[in-house]
Amino acid sequence: MLNDSFRYGDGALRCDGVPLSAIAAAAGSPLYVYSAARVHHNVERLRRAFAPLGASIHYSLKANPSLALVRLLREMGLGMDAVSAGEIARALAAGVDPARIVFAGVGKTATEIAYALDARIGWFNVESRDELRLLDRLAGERAARPQVALRLNPGIRAQTHEHIATGHLGAKFGLPAADVSALLDERSAYPHLHVAGLHVHIGSQLGDVAETVEAVRVAQAVAAPHPDVRTLNIGGGFPVRYTASDPAPAPDDFARALAPLLTGWRVLIEPGRALVADAGVLLVTVLYVKEQDGRRFVITDGSMTDLLRPALYGAVHEIVPLHEPAGETALAVVTGPVCESADVLSRAALLPPLGAGDRLAVLTAGAYGMAMASNYNLRTRPAEVLVEGDTWRVIRRRETWDDLLCLERGEDS
Repeated sequence: MLNDSFRYGDGALRCDGVPLSAIAAAAGSPLYVYSAARVHHNVERLRRAFAPLGASIHYSLKANPSLALVRLLREMGLGMDAVSAGEIARALAAGVDPARIVFAGVGKTATEIAYALDARIGWFNVESRDELRLLDRLAGERAARPQVALRLNPGIRAQTHEHIATGHLGAKFGLPAADVSALLDERSAYPHLHVAGLHVHIGSQLGDVAETVEAVRVAQAVAAPHPDVRTLNIGGGFPVRYTASDPAPAPDDFARALAPLLTGWRVLIEPGRALVADAGVLLVTVLYVKEQDGRRFVITDGSMTDLLRPALYGAVHEIVPLHEPAGETALAVVTGPVCESADVLSRAALLPPLGAGDRLAVLTAGAYGMAMASNYNLRTRPAEVLVEGDTWRVIRRRETWDDLLCLERGEDS
């Protein structure tokens, strides 16, 4: 959806003070463009909502680990939520205080855990008894005693896409309440760990605040016999609107519902999508237009290798031209050039007449866009641009064909 940072002005789609057509003309396409102003807006909105709870905000790096964005968020005072050692390394390279890093993930390797211990990160979110044993052993070898939150699976199936619902017992994430209770009772068996909290995250694009409230109640019931366990990491999942009809409770709705429950608790939240999704667009260029089976196909240079969400989740992104439509619009199927039938960016985009060379913006693409980009079909990944007011800069150059060969040539980069 369009917003205050991505809007039409003087007939041209702009990112804050810069026409997107000017950026595309200079930097080419496919191209990700991010608005620093919109990221600031989203952070402040979430910060104000959760201020009464004193929540510590940790950005979920998996949404978009662009180094420039991580630095921007670190400068705004955010910690980081990492799900791999690579994300921890990225956060450290951006200057994040290791004490402000949380390490989550259901399948941490011994190498990753050792790296995180040596970096002295702030929290480990542990998801199995075996992981707890491994972490205790590796911490003991280093004379360390890290803080640990046990990830609770509350048995709640959030009303969201099945691929991003994580709090039901059929999912791989976390531990059932009985297992978490047992581990809390057995904490003395893990002398090298400070098990001080619980982590509960039931999914992404959460459309019902009541489900999060129920998950918190389950976590509090598990913690009740242990008065020293009063840290609760409620994860993220705060939704964004990809279209006007999407259900999307505001951060204020979540905070107001949770506030009565969380007095006296130390609260961590881990937003990702909510901070960056609507702060980014993917610019693509029309290659060909053709009519087939009564439909208009608009074939662009952007594809599922640049934005996987439509193919992976059936996600819907609005697509608009860089020049404000002045006449009639009609439905079109917007595709990429990849040799897969799933390579569709939109199956029902409302667009004006188009021709080769026209440019389009895929909206709300700042989360899980570049983060999921691939080199399938040996396509190079796009460049990324950050707009700061009336100026813009390339924050990641476009890959080259030589980049795709270098690791097989034995080169270092």
